[in-house]
Parts: sequence; C-alpha cells; structure tokens
Amino acid sequence: MNIVIIEDEQLAAEKLERYLLKYDANIKVVTVLSSISESVIWFQNNTNYDVVFIDIQLTDGLSFEIFNQIKINKPVIFATAFDEYAVDAFKVNSIDYVLKPITFTDISKAMNKLKSMQNLFNADAVQKVAAIVHQKKEKDRFLVRLGNHIHSIKTEETALFFAEGRTVYLVTKENKKFIIDFKLEDVNSVLNSKLFFRVNRSFIININAIKDVIVYSNSRLKITPKVTTDKEIIVSREKVSAFKTWLEGA
Repeated sequence: MNIVIIEDEQLAAEKLERYLLKYDANIKVVTVLSSISESVIWFQNNTNYDVVFIDIQLTDGLSFEIFNQIKINKPVIFATAFDEYAVDAFKVNSIDYVLKPITFTDISKAMNKLKSMQNLFNADAVQKVAAIVHQKKEKDRFLVRLGNHIHSIKTEETALFFAEGRTVYLVTKENKKFIIDFKLEDVNSVLNSKLFFRVNRSFIININAIKDVIVYSNSRLKITPKVTTDKEIIVSREKVSAFKTWLEGA
C-alpha cells in the first residue's frame, strides 16, 4: 500500500510513518509533503498512491485548500490537533479523523477501517456518509436549565459557550447565561464550523458575536465579544492562524 503524508511538522510525520510501518511493514510512504502549494504540484503529477494522511493546519493555510484546487479520488485520513473541522473533513473523501497526539492504536483503528471500506469506497458512498455525518453534527437547539425550568435556545441565538471547571455555560446574544449538560468538546462537535470557533480550552465563540479582535502578547489575539464575560477571551497561539482563516471565511 502506497501512502502520502501531508504534515508540516517533521517529528509528527516521522512518528506517523513509524506507526504505519509498525502496523504493516509492506506499507510504503511515497512522499511527505508540508504545504498546500507543494501538495497541489505533487498530486498534479502523481497518481501512484492508495491513501492520504493529512494534517489540517499547514505552513501556508488550511489543507482543505488542496481539495479546492485539485481532485483527490483516494481515501483521506486526517490526523490533526484541531477538533472543529470534522464536518468539513467528511466532505473530502475522509474516512477517519484522528486527533493528536496520535497513538499506534489510533492508526491501527484507522487502517482497519480503511481495509473494511476499500471494496465499498467510491465518491457516491463518501458523499452519502458525509451527508449523514453533517446531519448528526449540526445542532439547531440546546436545552438549558433555569432553576426547575427547562428552555430551548436556538444555536443561532448563542453568542458563545464557555467552561468553568466541569460546568459549561451558554451565553445568548441578549447576554443571558445558562448551564447546559454538555462537555465543551461535545458542544464543539455539533456546531456549524463556519459560525463557531473554539478559540482555546475554555471558549467557543459565534463569529457574529465578535465585536473586536486585538493583537495580544506573544503573537496571540484577544477577542472582545458583544456580550459580557468575566474572563478575557484569548486565542491560543497554536490556533491563531486557523482563527484568522476562519474569520475571513476562507
């Protein structure tokens, strides 16, 4: 089996290749690419590969841009530190989405899944899977508690979500705060990734609830929301590039 790795961190690429060879010594990594531009050129001139392992954030932007420039008809497995792009990933022939730090178990499960799907893999099947995943992912409403009362809040009316310890809050555009029975990771997985972005471990914000973005210390960004918050909302350093791309609608 011939495999292409698209990863801009050398150590991460080497670790992935090591796990792949441990899974099957007959696997051949035909190339390791590190950028969108490099990948586009390579795929335009090569077809001898069976599967692509790809990171989301590359040196020159989000890897989804590769698929906007060329067509890849082979299975794709994402290995990334970002969990907010899962829905988008399943629109580009993705059969699995592995979160870093990856383990040998993660790679083994992904490869086993690939093998089980190889005879069935085609563009129509992928589109159907993507549609099903997309329907499951995006949540239109959240149930919130207010004393002994339960209310339904439309997701589009939500300005942001944030976590304090194990408690997760939903803040509406009218600046009303409610507790919801979700983990922040689970909330992020059911939101529209074009409208919501998880900026750090504690906050997920609606793009329409952003009042201002300020350049902060150590190349980070500080968000001023349209609603009131007790804590500063700082975009974590590793997400700054992806946040800027999301903000401009790319």
